Amino acid sequence: MKQRQLSPLDQLIDQLDTGLRTAFGNAPQAHRASPAAEVEESELSDQDRQHAIGLMRVNHAGEICAQALYQGQALTAKLPEVGEQMKEAAEEEVDHLAWCEQRITELGGKTSALNPAWYAMSFALGAGAGLISDKLSLGFVAATEDQVCQHLQKHLKELPTEDNKSRSIVEQMLVDERQHADSALAAGGHKFPKPVKQLMTLISSAMTKSSYKV
Repeated sequence: MKQRQLSPLDQLIDQLDTGLRTAFGNAPQAHRASPAAEVEESELSDQDRQHAIGLMRVNHAGEICAQALYQGQALTAKLPEVGEQMKEAAEEEVDHLAWCEQRITELGGKTSALNPAWYAMSFALGAGAGLISDKLSLGFVAATEDQVCQHLQKHLKELPTEDNKSRSIVEQMLVDERQHADSALAAGGHKFPKPVKQLMTLISSAMTKSSYKV
């Protein structure tokens, strides 16, 4: 039986439903087991535990943004293959979202209360980039993933030495995000100039500082 083609309105409603569940609900089921599953839990001081929660909360917020970015771009992509690539990337990011939320819960923390705002902003940026061109959209993915990689590398240095569970998650996320950036450029993404990347860094810094605390 031929699958029914969704109308633009149906697609928008589907994306809104996905957005509400992503920003307000629990993380969906991961496709892969968490890298931390087989890592032994270590005793952390209260200060180290709170710091680890803050860093993992930032990582989780970043994955909320990634979900929104990809979903917005998939909605407005000009070429079907680009839309499918965005959807596949969003599905891969689900693992990161689930792993981070699980680790935050294990540490006794909560995800950021600002996630709905980050989702809405990122969805709008992704949809806007897709409306302009697929090349810009893919380039935006590559530049965003570069920013994420920088944050993850920084977090690997800042995580408490004893927190091997969180570290294992961040290490695998870093591998995956680098692959997403390379794939976006290989698919024809526009390489953003340095001034644009610097502006993106300022925006991501605001998200990082606020999500660490709230």
